[in-house]
Amino acid sequence: MDILERTWKVQRRIEERAGRIGKGKYGRILKMARKPDSEEYKKTISICLLGILLIGGVGFLIYWLFANVPKYLSFYV
Repeated sequence: MDILERTWKVQRRIEERAGRIGKGKYGRILKMARKPDSEEYKKTISICLLGILLIGGVGFLIYWLFANVPKYLSFYV
């Protein structure tokens, strides 16, 4: 058996497994799924990046407050 025949055999096994996916619980969703175009992909990446920066900024602000505010409050106590 040469490489081409083995490749086709593997391809057929993959297609058989993929055929069973459509009959399950999430089959309709997987059938409707599509690859996003470049504009949609860019928007998704920018929104995710904005969310990461926002959550990181809030976390850093909380860290900074806990590290520095007690120093200033201790003078007044």
